[in-house]
Amino acid sequence: MLAAIASATRHVHLEVYAFEREGVGTHFLKALTDAAQRGVKVKVIVDGWGSIGESRALADTLRMAGIELRIHNPLTSVLLMGRFWRNHRKILLVDDSVAFLGGINIGDHYAAEEGRPGWADLALELRGDICAQLGARLNAGASALTAGPVRILLSGFGGGWRLRARYLAALKQARREVVLAHAYFLPDRGFVRALTRAARRGVEVHLLLAGRSDVPFARAATMRLYRTLLRGGVRIHEWTATTLHAKAAVVDGQRLLVGSFNLDPLSLVNLETLVEVEDAEVAGQATRWVRRHLGGAKPVVLEDCARSGLQRWLLDVVGLAVARFAERVATFIGSRRMRRRG
Repeated sequence: MLAAIASATRHVHLEVYAFEREGVGTHFLKALTDAAQRGVKVKVIVDGWGSIGESRALADTLRMAGIELRIHNPLTSVLLMGRFWRNHRKILLVDDSVAFLGGINIGDHYAAEEGRPGWADLALELRGDICAQLGARLNAGASALTAGPVRILLSGFGGGWRLRARYLAALKQARREVVLAHAYFLPDRGFVRALTRAARRGVEVHLLLAGRSDVPFARAATMRLYRTLLRGGVRIHEWTATTLHAKAAVVDGQRLLVGSFNLDPLSLVNLETLVEVEDAEVAGQATRWVRRHLGGAKPVVLEDCARSGLQRWLLDVVGLAVARFAERVATFIGSRRMRRRG
């Protein structure tokens, strides 16, 4: 990404949920300001909630360098105007010729430290006509772009159902194997049924999920689904070495889905991205990434769910409360957005 910015001759568009100024963020700030100083048009969009505490200093640094900065829904908009929806995209587009999309923010969490791996996440580097299409549609709301084996879906606010539908279509078409790595795994009942149906018709379904999370109680909400999934033939593995932040799936070693889109209620109402690639080589790279993490993950079996009655009850209560809270927040955000459009 830094090399792409350094090679820019016309324009750079960076859209990211969280941008930390320290550590690797200093390298990005330098690369962006250097580009602006040599005449490149640079635009940066950060989310006001994801970059809370950083946005004002970012604005000062970038605007002094002649860079256009947009803070999506700063805290004042949330508090004074009730704008709770988020821009959760992670996109870098350079000269409409190279693009990076995935789940990675700008921050040191992803870097290895003293022999310890960084957060587990994925991004794709794209080149060619699909990048020119992306440049033309960045500000056009919901879009579906296709070039050869690559398809990019950009959701508008409340448009995450289309991205969910691509996951469901991939599950329905799976014949041999599905490996899915998701950080914030709070799918609805229909999605859980799609996973267990695939497993029951003979598809090997592996879930790589977070054994630790940066979001309080998120794991408890996910764990309440374990018994249903395991009884349905789905294999679950928890990544505990670091924080899992990936949002990806590989189907039959041929199809890769990756982006910023989480399988949770909030991603249904946020601005999100999903890239779908029908290519055995690219899917193979992603499969190897997932399998490497599966090899270092803890398998979860039904016996692990057989806690004492009180423990199981507390876990289910907490998990259900978190899941219902996320659903209600998403519904509230969606309803407010619809009223504003009206």
